[in-house]
Amino acid sequence: MEPDTLLARITDYTSRPYPYPLYAELREAGPVVRQADGSCLVGTYHEIAALLHDPRMSVDPRTRGEVTHKPPFLRLDDPEHHRLRTLAMRPFGPPHSPGRVDAMRGEIDRITEGLMEPFEAGSQVDIVDDFAYPLPVTVICRLLGVPREDEPLFRAWSDALVAAADVRPEADTTEADKAGDQARIEMGGYLVNLAEQRRGRPGDDMLSAFVNEPDPALRLTQEELAETAVLLLIAGHETTVNLITNGVLTLLRQPEHLDHLRREPALLPRAVEELLRYEPPVHMRERVPHADIEVSGTTISPGTSVVLVLASGNRDPKRFPDPDRFDPTRPDIEHLGFGGGIHLCYGAPLARIEAESALGALIPWLGSARLSQDPPPYRQNAMLRGPRHLPVDL
Repeated sequence: MEPDTLLARITDYTSRPYPYPLYAELREAGPVVRQADGSCLVGTYHEIAALLHDPRMSVDPRTRGEVTHKPPFLRLDDPEHHRLRTLAMRPFGPPHSPGRVDAMRGEIDRITEGLMEPFEAGSQVDIVDDFAYPLPVTVICRLLGVPREDEPLFRAWSDALVAAADVRPEADTTEADKAGDQARIEMGGYLVNLAEQRRGRPGDDMLSAFVNEPDPALRLTQEELAETAVLLLIAGHETTVNLITNGVLTLLRQPEHLDHLRREPALLPRAVEELLRYEPPVHMRERVPHADIEVSGTTISPGTSVVLVLASGNRDPKRFPDPDRFDPTRPDIEHLGFGGGIHLCYGAPLARIEAESALGALIPWLGSARLSQDPPPYRQNAMLRGPRHLPVDL
């Protein structure tokens, strides 16, 4: 097949269970592969890493006139990105010191144990609906200060926002984009209203910290608060759902590693890093250059959509020996699972804690478990790739 159809084939739903042969084809075709729609794909590790750190690469959708409203800081360039990211991170605690997330380790373990109470031998559970989804949603809602009874509201909003955020070959506005915009407005309005209820009456939560900031220079505007709170809630759980679910799927497919981790639980943090390389929760990121950029002899013009296929870079044999093998003892795992550069995932520490807690609790159950369906049904989203359901017989 022609290389200029690779993006269409990668994003086609039939490729979702196992896109890795297409990624190998992408790497073979060259560091930069032009597509029929005018975009460029990059699938080799070193080129992706360099572009993630290149200040000429923009994440702002307004660069291409795709949106008119101010996007969340995840989709902004410096210096505005740095300002808002710094303000959003303040409630997590001071840099390089134990903060709010580290303090939640015990509570995360308790939430994990509570979700596993209904598990019993001889039953079937859906790892996504019964465990991997409710765990990070509960955690991020508690961090933000969302009442438990309101947590179910976020499922539909999250699904709409994630569907709109996918990488697609065509650039036209779709029904998914419209639904995503509506969900963003509704969720933002809900979170701002919740925050305003804490103004002058702060609790020990992040929304309270945002609206009760004493320094006027460090306060978020209402629009910035809405976008930041929505971003924290979505980014705080969507990728973690995939990380946990992909981890369970990988271990059930490779019982020798499951047994190894059961015997040596101290390996679990390294195993989570290897999962972030081997089956990452985020497969692609889009960037747009605002100046000519040369990549391995190919010049990419300003305004071109550049899709960085992180999951392909994670399996680049020029960077990782035997890259298609899952190895929880791999000594060098400098993966692209959390992106890189100034937009390195700010929720990475929380995701690692949640994944370690979840897999640590599940591993004793998985030794005698089996997959009810393999491959399982996957989510539509090609960028945030993971099973939509993962039924397992205990």
